[in-house]
Amino acid sequence: MRLISFRDGDREGIGFVDSRGGYRDAAGLRLPTTIAELIDSCRNDLSAVRKIDVEGLPSLPETARIMAPLLPRRNIFCVGKNYRAHAKEFGRSGFDSSGGGDAPDAPIIFSKATTSVAGPHEPIPHANDPFDTLDYEGELAVIIGREGRRIDRAAALQHVFGYTIINDLTSRGAQKIHKQWLLAKGIDGFCPMGPSVVTADEIEDPADLRIVTTVNGQVRQDAKVADLIFDVPHLIATISNYISLLPGDIIATGTPEGVGIGFTPPKFLQPGDVVAVSIPPIGVLKNTVV
Repeated sequence: MRLISFRDGDREGIGFVDSRGGYRDAAGLRLPTTIAELIDSCRNDLSAVRKIDVEGLPSLPETARIMAPLLPRRNIFCVGKNYRAHAKEFGRSGFDSSGGGDAPDAPIIFSKATTSVAGPHEPIPHANDPFDTLDYEGELAVIIGREGRRIDRAAALQHVFGYTIINDLTSRGAQKIHKQWLLAKGIDGFCPMGPSVVTADEIEDPADLRIVTTVNGQVRQDAKVADLIFDVPHLIATISNYISLLPGDIIATGTPEGVGIGFTPPKFLQPGDVVAVSIPPIGVLKNTVV
């Protein structure tokens, strides 16, 4: 099942993606108005929602705008240097203030502020990076559906509601100067998300997914999620060992090789550039730099 969030005038709601990729309106159904509320209400039991005849629902009005699937209640959990090839390119770039090394011995966890969240097709605010070092990072994101503390790795995927896409936009200049990642990555508008959420029952193993990022149609990143150093169950187990994971929490799992600082000279984003991150069956997250 693929879910979307939309706004049509003053109305906000949940929609579905049909078998042909069209958007369907859930108006008239007794559903919560947001995916966050749906997660709270279902407690990872989607049996009632799965009975809905998506193909029989009316199409979403053309005036509707697709929004970020959900706004988390607290900062997004993010993972740094979680693909070996990216860890190497980052280490060579001169922007790595995490101590270097080709691959970390344990997950590097940081966060992005909730005010960084933006929707599909929303403009990427180039001016919010004062250093003109705007970079992209396409990532698979995990949405938690059931609360847990000290979650065992073997049971970790049982706590997942679904999956979406995040572009972990970064000011590399801020990342280098401040020697940490919160300010560089938590900038307003620097976390496009979407376009849909694919529920966990549709993805047996997230390692089977593939992520491709293009800039102006040129492929920059192309990797299997199986290439993660620390896979999704490992990340859930690690984070929950320290911090209780709550329904609606989001974990961005890390980005593969091919970011802008991996080139010589770096290929930073400029106004007019179009960044598209694709993970079938979630869809394509596309945003334009302005």
